Amino acid sequence: MRRTTVRRTAVAASAVSLALLMSACGGSGKSEAKKDEPKDKASSSAPAQSAAGGAGALPKEQLTKLLLADGELADHKVSEIGASDLAMAKTMTSDKAECKPLSDVMMLQGAGSPAATAARKIMAKPKGPAVGADASPEEKTAAAMKGLGALITSDTLASYAGQGATEAFAAIKKAGADCAGGFAMGGGSDKTKIKKVAPATYSAGDEAVAFTLSMEVEGGSDNPTHLVVVRKGNTVAGFYAISLTGQSEQPKAIADAQVKKLG
Repeated sequence: MRRTTVRRTAVAASAVSLALLMSACGGSGKSEAKKDEPKDKASSSAPAQSAAGGAGALPKEQLTKLLLADGELADHKVSEIGASDLAMAKTMTSDKAECKPLSDVMMLQGAGSPAATAARKIMAKPKGPAVGADASPEEKTAAAMKGLGALITSDTLASYAGQGATEAFAAIKKAGADCAGGFAMGGGSDKTKIKKVAPATYSAGDEAVAFTLSMEVEGGSDNPTHLVVVRKGNTVAGFYAISLTGQSEQPKAIADAQVKKLG
């Protein structure tokens, strides 16, 4: 029964986080070889522009280097996102124009018209001892369940020219208030309903905003997900966190580490 519940929850969540969840948890097998994205294993960071309206937008290559890399965040696995998943994410949108800034950040695109974007998926490592090849079927199932319950977070950086970052952040903040009653998002007939958008607390960078979003899953129950957005100069960082089993929390450690790397 437990495995069936998780499977149904995963299906319900897929429209919202297709690029993030399905490749992260092995649901679609669509994650591609990383041949189109620059390598970012170096841990050095470059400073983002310090003031809105200052220098121009960061190019994609530099923005990618500013993303968190695997090994930089304890107890988390940082992975690239396949090109086909990114392409599919771009087809996702909101059924309400006023909510589009939220859905764009949730779907790895960046709000408004960024000059460049870059994204990673970050999965919290399940707590507890890992199971070996000689583990019993029950032990392997229990370990798999812990993996499905782990918090998965998208880390999206969007770079803007001129006042673009300030305007994009303002649009996201306004959308959070305008869409308090919820909205639907997805592509084609595959829609996921966000029943409520509630304000949350987070502070970092030049300005920050956070929300808790109640996503409807099969059976009418709610799965709380979390969105954090931070502007640092001309770069806007967005973090969308979800757990397939519904036990999610604000991705504070991830946001803190990424904002610190922005300089």
